[in-house]
Amino acid sequence: MPEHSHVPSDPVPALRTAYEALAAVVDPLGDEESWQPTGCTGWAVRDLVFHLVADARRALVALHTPASGQPDRDAVTYWQDWRPHPGGAANGRRYNRVAASMFLDFAQLRELYLETAAATVHAAAAVRPDALVATQGHVLTAGDLMSTLTVEAAVHQLDLVVGLPTAPGPPPAALAVVRTTLDGLLGRPLPVDWSDEHYARAGTGRLPLTEPERRSLGPDADRFPLFC
Repeated sequence: MPEHSHVPSDPVPALRTAYEALAAVVDPLGDEESWQPTGCTGWAVRDLVFHLVADARRALVALHTPASGQPDRDAVTYWQDWRPHPGGAANGRRYNRVAASMFLDFAQLRELYLETAAATVHAAAAVRPDALVATQGHVLTAGDLMSTLTVEAAVHQLDLVVGLPTAPGPPPAALAVVRTTLDGLLGRPLPVDWSDEHYARAGTGRLPLTEPERRSLGPDADRFPLFC
């Protein structure tokens, strides 16, 4: 059972900010932009948007799946299951690309994401942060779940804007939740002076460590990525 939580007493504002910022990037995209590359290996924008639909759908299900007993994950330990696994990652990439290709009109996929994300924020606001919910075989508080969703949204916004040079990155409030999560996995505040965005990219394997960075991190460098 987790010993402590790493979320504020009201995690809804950060989640709302993260989801609304991500939706603002997706909303104006047309078919041409949907074929641009992203920071996710093998995925175009439309593939990542399909994945975002799945993230929001899972969130909706979890927020409506009450659990009993004691939580076995919190906002930080949830990510301990998400470690590099080449075989699983390759299978996930293929599945996502095939499933996303079923949407011949990107506008349909875009609207599905926008309405599902909005419903997720609405559902989160109606759930007590200390309520227990179930997702992916684990029990955690709704507040901790919301924190994981905020992290997912922020990191994937960084992925999404790689091929969209005029699109903004995730908001500071969402990146702050990512930093708190990565620090929790590291077991201490990051000992080097990185921006929240750089930490989010490097901590999740989006950006390989440079040799100077590895020297600055010392033994902790071998623990990167902290999750992916």
